[in-house]
Amino acid sequence: MKLNPIALLILASSLLAACAPSPKQQAVAPTAPVSATPPAAPANDFPTLTRVEYVLSCMQEKGGKNYDNLYHCVCAVDKIAAKMSHEEFMQAQTFETNKNLAGERGGVFRDPPQSKVLRDRLKAVNEEAVAACFPNGGKVSTPKTK
Repeated sequence: MKLNPIALLILASSLLAACAPSPKQQAVAPTAPVSATPPAAPANDFPTLTRVEYVLSCMQEKGGKNYDNLYHCVCAVDKIAAKMSHEEFMQAQTFETNKNLAGERGGVFRDPPQSKVLRDRLKAVNEEAVAACFPNGGKVSTPKTK
């Protein structure tokens, strides 16, 4: 069944909004200790736009816009968001997307030590999410013809 892109975006937005923690869940202890190092960015801080972009890209990669892919891709982005901060995810995606640029431009994304670390982490977290959320390990199956 094909979905209208507008209806799909509305559905994805409503699903993602339902996953957002309530204000009670976000409450912070009244007296937090002061430390010399800044606190790590909280996991599951992905904004809705990043989640929707991931879900739409995932659905396209997994064979198209349908409810099965929607469900599995929303699950995957939730798993990723639980393991990485939004900042780490965006940096890793930037390094991964631009690592194949030619010459010095690509070197800026390929060569820094944190590039490989973040790209490897994104790959591992994504593989875990796909294994947990897709019944066939995320492989796109093509219908058999007679």
